[in-house]
Amino acid sequence: MSDNTQGLRMKSGSQALRAGVELLSSMRFAISLLTVICIASVIGTVLKQHEPAVNYVNQFGPFWAEVFGALQLNAVYSAWWFLLILAFLVISTSLCIARNTPKILVDLRAYKENIRELSLKAFHHKAEAVLPEPAEAEARRIGTLLAGGGWKVRLQQRDTAAGPGTGWMVAAKAGAANKLGYIAAHSAIVLVCVGGLLDGDLIVRAQMLLGGKTPYQGGGLIADVKPEHRLSERNPTFRGNLLVAEGTQSSTAILNQSDGVLLQDLPFAIELKKFIVEHYSTGMPKLFASEIVIHDKATGEKTPARVEVNHPASYKGIEIYQSSFDDGGSQLKLRGVPMVAGAKPIEVQGVVGGSTQLVNQGGAAGGDSLTLEFTALRTINVENFGAAGSDTSGVDVRKVDLRESVESRLGAANKTVTKKELRNVGPSVSYKLRDASGQAREFHNYMLPVDTGDGVPVFLLGVRETPAEPFRYLRVPADDKGSMDGFLRMKSVLADPDAREAAVRRYVAQAIDTSRADLAEQLQQSASRALALFAGRGVVDGKPTGGLQAVSDFMEANVPEAERARAGEVLVRILNGTLFEVAQLSRQRAGLPPLPQDDQTRAFMTQAVLSLSDAQIYPAPLAFELKDFTQVQASVFQVARAPGKSIVYLGCALLIMGVFAMLYVRERRVWVWVMPQAGVTHATMALSSNRKTMDGDREFVQLAQKLIGAGKAPEGNA
Repeated sequence: MSDNTQGLRMKSGSQALRAGVELLSSMRFAISLLTVICIASVIGTVLKQHEPAVNYVNQFGPFWAEVFGALQLNAVYSAWWFLLILAFLVISTSLCIARNTPKILVDLRAYKENIRELSLKAFHHKAEAVLPEPAEAEARRIGTLLAGGGWKVRLQQRDTAAGPGTGWMVAAKAGAANKLGYIAAHSAIVLVCVGGLLDGDLIVRAQMLLGGKTPYQGGGLIADVKPEHRLSERNPTFRGNLLVAEGTQSSTAILNQSDGVLLQDLPFAIELKKFIVEHYSTGMPKLFASEIVIHDKATGEKTPARVEVNHPASYKGIEIYQSSFDDGGSQLKLRGVPMVAGAKPIEVQGVVGGSTQLVNQGGAAGGDSLTLEFTALRTINVENFGAAGSDTSGVDVRKVDLRESVESRLGAANKTVTKKELRNVGPSVSYKLRDASGQAREFHNYMLPVDTGDGVPVFLLGVRETPAEPFRYLRVPADDKGSMDGFLRMKSVLADPDAREAAVRRYVAQAIDTSRADLAEQLQQSASRALALFAGRGVVDGKPTGGLQAVSDFMEANVPEAERARAGEVLVRILNGTLFEVAQLSRQRAGLPPLPQDDQTRAFMTQAVLSLSDAQIYPAPLAFELKDFTQVQASVFQVARAPGKSIVYLGCALLIMGVFAMLYVRERRVWVWVMPQAGVTHATMALSSNRKTMDGDREFVQLAQKLIGAGKAPEGNA
C-alpha cells in the first residue's frame, strides 16, 4: 500500500513493543505470512487430507507418517499453526490498512494546487505556450475543458510580478479509484482470512478448549455417545458428514478430527426417500441426486427437497450438499466354494457392514475359525478393455518409435496414448476373512464371468493382503453353463487319489494300444506321477507343493539340463491329457455329457490348467461367490453452517475490483499555470501519472493541444 516496507512507528512505549508493532504492521511481514500460507496450501493440495492414519503409513512409511501427524500436515487447513498464521495475517494487514488509509484519503481530497511554477518544469511531461486571452479567462476556459473531460478541477488565484491576483493555477485530477483499489485489495485479504477463520475449525477448537468438548474415539450407537462429545444445535459454524440410508433418517453429523470424531446435532432430520444415479452408455455415472424430506425438530414441518452435485439444498442457514454415496446395508447371498481339501461348500447370507462366524473350515489359519466381514457391494464396475491383448512393451527397441511416442502426447487435452474401451462387467462383492488372531485379508469377487479377450470367460477372484496393495486375481474359467461348477468338479476329482488313478487309466487306455502292456505300464507310471505332482500335497511350510511349479521343480531336480526341453514337452502333453480325462470323469460323475473335442473345449482346458495351478496358492479355504443381492443405497451429505461464506464472497468482490482498479485505472494529475508575462498570457502545463505508459504519452499530447495549443510533444517525450 506504500512504496516502503516499513510498518507503523509508535512514538511511545518500550523499544520491544515499538519494534513488534512495526514488524507486525510492515509489508515484509505480511508477504512472509502469505508465502507460508501458499506453501501450506500446496502441501494441503498434494497430500490427501483427513485420511486414516494407516493410509499414510502404507504410502509413506511409519517415520514420515509420524512426521506428518506431528506437524498436522494431514489436516493443514485446521492445524493450529495454520489458523495462527491466518490470524496474524489479519492483524498485520489490518494494521497496514490503518496506517495507510488516512494518507490515501488525504491524498484523494488534495488537488495539490500549491505546487510551484519551477516544479512544473521538472516534470517529464511538460509544455509551454502563449495564449491570446487574459489569464483569468484562459484559466476558466481550461478548467471548463478539463471538467467536461471527466476531470475534477480546482482554480487557485495567485499574486505575480504583474500584480496581485493576476496568476491562476488550474489543478485537476482523475483516476482516484486507483488508490481505492489498494484499500479494496488489502481489505479483501482481511475479509477472506476472517471468513476462513469463521468457517474453519477455529470455533470448534475454541469449544474443545474452553467448553470441555473432547473427540469421541469409540464405537457403538450414536444415541449412546455422551454430551461431552456432542456440539450444540446453536453451534455458529461447522462442516460435517451425514450418512442416510434409503427409508431412514438422521439428524447427527460427524465432524472428523485428527484424534477421533465430534458429533454435531442438527435442528432437523434428513430422510432419504430415494437415491438416484444415472449412467452413460459405458456405465460411467453422470448424475447423483437424492430425494429427501427435511423434518424440522421444533415445528414438525416436513419440507421435501432434491439435492444434486453442485446443487445443494438450504434450510435454516445450513447448506446440504451431495458429497458422495455409500451402501446402506444391502442384503447379500453368497456361496462359499471350497478352495482347499477339507473345506465344505456353504451358503451365507449377510448385510454389508455386518459379519458372520464361519466354523469347521479346513485350512483356516489360527485354527478352524474365520470371521466373514461383508464390506462392500458394487452393482456397476466399468473397466477399460481397450489395451487388452496389445503389446505395449517398450523393451524391444525395434518397437519404440520416438516420434510417434511424442506426437501421441501432444494436441488436445482429451488425447490419450492408448485407446479406451470401457465396459460394464457387472456386480461385485468385497469382503474380508479375519482369522482367530485378528489378521484379515481383503477379497473382491465379480458375480458374472468376464471376457478378457483370451477366448473363454473367467470369474475374477481378487485378493490382497493390505489396502495399499492392488488386487491379485485368480481367473476361474466358466463352463458351458456359465458357472464355476466345471472348474470345481475338476478340483474335487483332482484332490481324490482314486479318481486321479481312474483318470490316468482312461488316458492310458486311449493313448496306448492294449496289446502294448509294457508301454502302457510306463505311461501310467509317468502320468500318475505328473498328475500327483500337479495335485500336490497342500501347503507345506507356507509354500504350495503342487501346480505347474511343482512339476517344474521336479524336472530341475531329476532331469539333466540337456534333456529338459524334450522331457518337459512330453510331460506337459501327458499332464494335459490326464487333466482332460479328469474333466471328463468329473462330468460323468455329475451325469453330464462329455466335453466335445473343439476349440472352445481346448480354450477352457488351457485356462483350467492355469487356474488349477494358481489355486494352489489361494490364501483362503473358501472363495465366496455372489449369488443374489438386494441393494440398499445411502447418500453421504455434507452439512455446513458457514457464516463466513458471505464475508468471503464480499472479500472476493473487493479483490476483483481492487485488482482491476490497480491494473487498469491510472491516477493522473494536470497542472496549468497561467500568468501575464511581457504583455502576453503565458501558460506552463505539466502532467504526472502513477505509471509510465504509451497511453499516458498520447494523452498528454492531446491535452496539451486541446488546453494550451501546444503543437508537439515536448522534447524527450514519445
